[in-house]
Amino acid sequence: MRIPDWIVLFAVLGIVLWALFSGARDKADAPEAPPVEMYGDTGGLLPQAQAFDEEILVQIGDAADGMGTAFAIDQKGLWMTARHVVDSCENVGLLYGGGRVMPVNEITTSEDSDIAILRTQSAPKSLHISTSENLRLNQAGFHIGYPQGQPGEVSSRLLSRSRLITRGRYRNEEPVLAWAEMGRTRGLKGTLAGISGGPVFDNHGNIVGVTVAESPRRGRIYTAAPESLGRVLSGTPVADEGSNDFSLGTGTYGREADRLRRELSVVKVICQADTTR
Repeated sequence: MRIPDWIVLFAVLGIVLWALFSGARDKADAPEAPPVEMYGDTGGLLPQAQAFDEEILVQIGDAADGMGTAFAIDQKGLWMTARHVVDSCENVGLLYGGGRVMPVNEITTSEDSDIAILRTQSAPKSLHISTSENLRLNQAGFHIGYPQGQPGEVSSRLLSRSRLITRGRYRNEEPVLAWAEMGRTRGLKGTLAGISGGPVFDNHGNIVGVTVAESPRRGRIYTAAPESLGRVLSGTPVADEGSNDFSLGTGTYGREADRLRRELSVVKVICQADTTR
């Protein structure tokens, strides 16, 4: 008995739709994976900071309400973020499930880097920070946070060291790492403002920096250098949580980013500015 053509057509269509949507479900929140050759092989070790490193000038505006990203570094209630996200705030809160806000009780800002430590009553599962300086040129980086106030992430590769010169609300000069943007959350266009203070991971799940600035026209992202992280952590009573038990890749970092936000290891920072300064 011959099977009608319309039954065959619907069967084929069903298979095609199943394949499309099952794959989309796996990568629903992940950017399209860039070709492997875009990353290339990792190069030599990242050189130490030099006097002739590229200089990046960032102008910090007047105090204003804003938002950024923070991540838990100790379950007793310690979080790390970027200094410029919170340094002019009268009130700071961490936004978590259901629109609730956890108040920040204490803010400690670094005097020589764009890093700040926040203290709350408690924190969920914390993340381990690597202060190793054995980074390699061209290695992958994955920046997680709340760009434009929405959940989002960016993939990058490590280019070089730079020197970040901050002017405006405060003045500072510090070594930073320069990353070339390679991919981002589907639908995320324009500025990454709001991802400042978020962690950048290598593909082994190690936190190797804190996102502090971007250059949209050049496709560059800048993160606090390992030596800056080391100095801040040396003066902070952080319990050693060991290594992070996950890895990231160009096809999986979106899902891992969603998990970290869902587990409240990475949260949105809300700043109510002190405009009297």
